Amino acid sequence: MSLRGEQGQASVLLVAAMAALLAGAGGLGMLARGLGAHADHQRAADLAALAGARALVDALPRLLGSAGGSQAISDRRYEELAKEVAVKTARRNGATRVKVSFAEGALPDRVTVTVDDPIGIPGGGLVSDSVRAEARLASFVTPIGDGEYPGPYAYRQGKPMRPDTALAFDRMAAAARRSGLGLTIVSGYRSNAEQAKLFAAHPDPKWVAPPGQSLHRLGTELDLGPPSAYGWLAANAKRFGFIQRYSWEAWHYGLVANPGSASVGFSPAGGGAGTVPGFVPPAYREPLRRASSRWSVGASLLAAQLQQESGFNPRSVSSAGAEGIAQFMPGTARSYGLRDPFDAPAAIDAQAHLMHDLLRRFASVPLALAAYNAGPSRVAACWCVPPIAETQAYVARIVALARGAGVGSVGGTPPVVLAR
Repeated sequence: MSLRGEQGQASVLLVAAMAALLAGAGGLGMLARGLGAHADHQRAADLAALAGARALVDALPRLLGSAGGSQAISDRRYEELAKEVAVKTARRNGATRVKVSFAEGALPDRVTVTVDDPIGIPGGGLVSDSVRAEARLASFVTPIGDGEYPGPYAYRQGKPMRPDTALAFDRMAAAARRSGLGLTIVSGYRSNAEQAKLFAAHPDPKWVAPPGQSLHRLGTELDLGPPSAYGWLAANAKRFGFIQRYSWEAWHYGLVANPGSASVGFSPAGGGAGTVPGFVPPAYREPLRRASSRWSVGASLLAAQLQQESGFNPRSVSSAGAEGIAQFMPGTARSYGLRDPFDAPAAIDAQAHLMHDLLRRFASVPLALAAYNAGPSRVAACWCVPPIAETQAYVARIVALARGAGVGSVGGTPPVVLAR
């Protein structure tokens, strides 16, 4: 996903202040971004996006069925309620042409509001002024130490999982039924204690991960069947927020539509940045805090990575051609909308964006770091920190520094293979 556009300073301050207030009140971590120039329209879009996200949080118990049977609502009504609130808020703030959309996936976690009102120009006449703002929920980002998801649980076919995983499975299973397939759940959430028993019975780390390393502890993983559905899953699961975790396990799919826990690199509940380590130079403390909060990646992890990448030198250039404080290769910089890798605040934001994507994909700090250094395809090929001396040293140093700087559990010494 590429970075999009620029934002006005007034809008940034407004959104940051409101997001902090709402996060403290309701456990909501948001990011609202506007893509236009007109301040009044931008303010209307910003406030509408935040109000719509607030409505999603308020209606979540009704969607999950925990507010009582008579209060339950459908997926469609869940989005309609948020849309009504967003449109009403925009219009109360002077907008008339308002569009509201939601991110596709397991659980709508982003509200986008577009205001297309024209603006007058000197001498008469109107010109188009389309602005946009986005608010994102971080309601499942939970600081839980070793990564073991503590609940609440939803159950499908008797198997526990995170509620957003269950909603994603419902949508995927409905689509599979329309194709003549009935999906079955072989395994969902497993605690570390349950994993310990399983590993003791089958101590082969390629097929059964040791306790504390299994992704099933996150509540996002499903082992699915029957075998006749494997081809359909490979072709369609991504549309519903799932990816096949390991090339050698056609049945194992993990939800990546929403962020995971603090123990796998994401920032604390509510979307806060966490503590910026003392070794970060003053000039980069605020850009790091903003990027951490914006992309829900722990500030300590990002800081340790910057220290390893460049020693916080914004003019650094490696022998391989990596540039700037976050050492972006030109192709990767372009794909993340980073026009100037030597612009340190912009590079830190792009670094956090890339790490957010890698953490979602691999659900492991060591693997995400390895992918940043050696490329995602090498990591995905073995689901491991590749046996490259530079990459293994890179991961080990950052893990050690991040742990000392405040990341409670970032995966330990990187293993050669991190299986399920």
